Amino acid sequence: MTSPSESLSGPGKPLKAEPPDAKEFVGLKRSGHARLKDALNASLSLESRFGLAYNAAHALCLAALRWNGYRSANRYIVFQLLPNTLGLGPVVWRVLSKGHDIRNRGEYEGDMNIDERLVIDLVTACQAVAARGRRAEGDHQMAAAAPSRIGSMPRSAPQPRARAGCPAVERGFLL
Repeated sequence: MTSPSESLSGPGKPLKAEPPDAKEFVGLKRSGHARLKDALNASLSLESRFGLAYNAAHALCLAALRWNGYRSANRYIVFQLLPNTLGLGPVVWRVLSKGHDIRNRGEYEGDMNIDERLVIDLVTACQAVAARGRRAEGDHQMAAAAPSRIGSMPRSAPQPRARAGCPAVERGFLL
């Protein structure tokens, strides 16, 4: 059965299959976490907190997509694929999608219509993405401790989809 990522990959489609890059992955994680931390700073303007939360979420979602061996041609798809990349449902990706739409209106039309509730929801959704990644990291470490089940895997660099038979490693995203 073809995965959603595979269905969306190819010429003229929004995804391109590309092996994960450990340096890029680490940089996206670092950027996402730093921006999420800054988005929690209530002394910043709503617009700044919104931008930080949106960009943090995008960086972390892009890291998940890259971990799974794909590169996106547009920003929006990283949110749409959250059920596939991190197992997160519509409660999270719809908030991020709304943030994306508002970000585009602000960037291209000058209409940055945001409020405190939206920023809180965006930060909460971003925290859910980060938490799911940390949970997967714990699963990955437990699986890595059992080399007889999964073979030898270096712990220092992200690996593309792991061998079949170990669901924790197959989800294998480290945030």
